[in-house]
Amino acid sequence: MLNMKDVTLLDFAYLNTFTKRTEFSWGSIFCNPSQPTYFDANHAHISDTIDNPQSVIDDVVKFYKTRNIIPRFYIYNLENQKDLIQQLTINHFKFEELVNPVQLWDQRVQQTEQHKKISIELVTKDNYSEALNIECSIKEFGGRSVREKAFEIEFNHPSFEHYILRYDGIACATACIFITENQARMESVATLEEFRGRGLIGKLIRYIQAEFTKKGLENLWVFPINETIENVYKKYGFKTISKQRMGHAFLGGRSITEIQGS
Repeated sequence: MLNMKDVTLLDFAYLNTFTKRTEFSWGSIFCNPSQPTYFDANHAHISDTIDNPQSVIDDVVKFYKTRNIIPRFYIYNLENQKDLIQQLTINHFKFEELVNPVQLWDQRVQQTEQHKKISIELVTKDNYSEALNIECSIKEFGGRSVREKAFEIEFNHPSFEHYILRYDGIACATACIFITENQARMESVATLEEFRGRGLIGKLIRYIQAEFTKKGLENLWVFPINETIENVYKKYGFKTISKQRMGHAFLGGRSITEIQGS
């Protein structure tokens, strides 16, 4: 049976690679001043019911404003957070509710036909700029201002492995896996717009699944940003085991829905 606390620990391990977590009695604050516009690197994370919402809001606003970062919250267990959400509205925070699917691979390795025009390789210093350019072109990733710094951190972190797919020699798709203990999650799956619709991302996913199997890890997870991508992963053996409702409260800037283009 799925333990959502285990999923949260996996998420925290991922976040800890590119941002600093500070613990409070009511939850956590993540902050990376060198990437002030990267939402995942800069937010208060709250999952437990809050007794004194205004005090928590004051803590978060003060923390971020002294660092010139827009205060924002990621809020879970929304059914128990009505007082906090109401108080955030009173404090002029904008609010959006998102549904985040959690998917787990069924570990059935499918054999795929070799395609003479397709090759897949690890990202190294030699092809780093090609992979970076692909990811910076994906608007859902936040654009170059966000992805350039994040990609550099991931590339130099031992828990990440990045892959690049070429079609007829042209670098056109990327993906990576993040590994912590015996768990892995697939991230940053992207294809250049002009190469979409050719089944290339499926080739890359199958390749990563085969690499995961070789490593003898326990689980391979994905956290798709919307239902369309969720359905794509279903084609490659990922089962939706939970749909987490999350609130995003922010005192300025764009919403996550706007960034993702929904």
